[in-house]
Amino acid sequence: MNKIKLSAISLGLACLLLGFQSCKNPASKDNEISKPNIVLIFIDDLGYADIGCFGATDYQTPNIDRLANEGVHFTDFYASQAVCSASRAALLTGCYSERISVLGALNAFSNIGINPEETIIPEMLKKQGYATGIFGKWHLGHHKEFLPLQHGFDEYVGLPYSNDMWPVGYDGVPADTNSWKSNYPPLPLIEDNRVIDTIATLEDQAKLTTIYTEKAVQFIKNHKDKPFFLYLPHSMVHVPIAVSEKFKGKSGRGLFADVMMEVDWSVGEIIKTLEENGLDDNTLIIFTADNGPWLNFGNHAGSADPLREGKGSMWEGGPRVSTVMRWPGKIPAGTECNQIASTIDLLPTFAEITGASLPEKEIDGVSILPLMEGEKDANPREQFYYYYGGKLIAVRKDNWKLVFPHSYRSYVGVEPGMNGLPGPYGKGIVSEIELYDLSNDISETNNLASQHPEIVEQLKIIGDSARAELGDRIQNKKGRAVREPGRIYKEKEKISNFATGKNILIKNMYAHQYSGNGDETLIDGAIGSLDFTDKEWLGFQGTDVEVIIDLKEKTKDKQIECRFLVNQRSWIFSPEKVVISVSVNGKDYKEVKTFNIAARKQNRNIEIKKFKIDVRNTKVRFIKVQAKNIITCPNWHDGAGGKAWLFIDEIIIN
Repeated sequence: MNKIKLSAISLGLACLLLGFQSCKNPASKDNEISKPNIVLIFIDDLGYADIGCFGATDYQTPNIDRLANEGVHFTDFYASQAVCSASRAALLTGCYSERISVLGALNAFSNIGINPEETIIPEMLKKQGYATGIFGKWHLGHHKEFLPLQHGFDEYVGLPYSNDMWPVGYDGVPADTNSWKSNYPPLPLIEDNRVIDTIATLEDQAKLTTIYTEKAVQFIKNHKDKPFFLYLPHSMVHVPIAVSEKFKGKSGRGLFADVMMEVDWSVGEIIKTLEENGLDDNTLIIFTADNGPWLNFGNHAGSADPLREGKGSMWEGGPRVSTVMRWPGKIPAGTECNQIASTIDLLPTFAEITGASLPEKEIDGVSILPLMEGEKDANPREQFYYYYGGKLIAVRKDNWKLVFPHSYRSYVGVEPGMNGLPGPYGKGIVSEIELYDLSNDISETNNLASQHPEIVEQLKIIGDSARAELGDRIQNKKGRAVREPGRIYKEKEKISNFATGKNILIKNMYAHQYSGNGDETLIDGAIGSLDFTDKEWLGFQGTDVEVIIDLKEKTKDKQIECRFLVNQRSWIFSPEKVVISVSVNGKDYKEVKTFNIAARKQNRNIEIKKFKIDVRNTKVRFIKVQAKNIITCPNWHDGAGGKAWLFIDEIIIN
């Protein structure tokens, strides 16, 4: 282990014995200087082959390549999940996203975010005397309770979520009123906890990389005399992509290449500022990404070559990200690491480097400092779980990857969009277990499951362990170690319901992650909101709903109402048919009313559909509600071919 230079001779021996650990006197200025600064640059939707040292040829990225030449590049480095919020939550907590229940991509309508009980990187480092700043995309909740200053950051300028979550089309034209995008509020640029501007046009988007970079540079200058943690999560190259005038047309290879050149310029500005302030030798720089490229955007997306698929899938092109690290004198220059590592490993690595205590709550990351230092035979992470949206898609141990049966959105066999507009998705299906040797088949083309049954069995055991710990929505298993996200709690709307306290039977099983308060959710007198995560809805994926309520006595003159949520953007559709029937004996049912709904038709609204009937002059004891799911998302939908959801709330009897 390399020794750290200290200006205070009296502290020298103690610090050398501690290596990268902090000195005993945290108030000492010399001790603060000995702790390395940490710069974490996080690119949005970057393809594996989008930087020079990983294969880009249409443009140059000399500053990023310099980091690789003077440090290490990781060939097998993974984001925890190939989608925005889930990936960022994992990065900052050191946990698989499933453990902390931040999945998918949060938006302006989400009422969840990072739980304040989770310890994230800046909170951990602040205890070690670090200044902390974030300049860029946050995406862990837009409500004040979830914003960066409430989670350990001293300074923040950036967007609360993705830059396409605005009432504007990908082509820069205001969204048509029939488009989902028209529901979005204006896209806010936030400083600390207040909105300072609105990003309303592509010209505004073109300023973001410069804004983030200038704020980051100033942060370094302001904190050059104490250790700092700088988190720079760029909005680019997530669509809609845009570039400042200084780089427009500079590549001669199109807008995406121009944007990548500006991202590289930003990295160069960080390096230059560190050098100018004498901080270069004592600063760890990490350049990585949240997931792979959004390939159906064609020439406005990057390349995952030679990997399979891209963002939104857990084939290697989704979570495997090009990653370089530089730390002069600590990381050997010009090295390559082929061992498994992940963004979830950065928090425990930073803890080891700075002497910080790990979070009290369990995490999944391991320190990869031995890999960074080039330690021979180091292999701190032998296995990795490929989760997506709560589903265990695959597991990896060493170079073997076992893929479980699942369906996924695909970019194969469909024509990508061009010039900012998206193309359609295809649908991929894995019907049987598949096994790949990633050391010889990085593109995942040769299924070896039948040739290595013993390896299949070994990896299946790892999969079972993952499910027991973190769950698996494919098998509808709830993990024992899953924690709640942060929530905005609103007072529940209460109503009088004659069915409350009566007997209820639900035929098909609802998903554990949307299980409300169990069966009683449908008759507890609490009304669900437009937020499907508010624990007042039961969610059924790809299956119909049948509910029977026993009122325990024969009654007449009753009004029956059932409620379903519609949020097509979140794959939640109206039932296409609702049948309400009644019985006096629980065996012979009389159909009272049938509702037929055009559930497959596009509906941009987030709304609650109510189906209500009056049953007069008829004695009833049992009430049956049947709702038919459309089962799979329509062809026009982003999730075409994927399982559609039905969300049902209170069945009201009055």
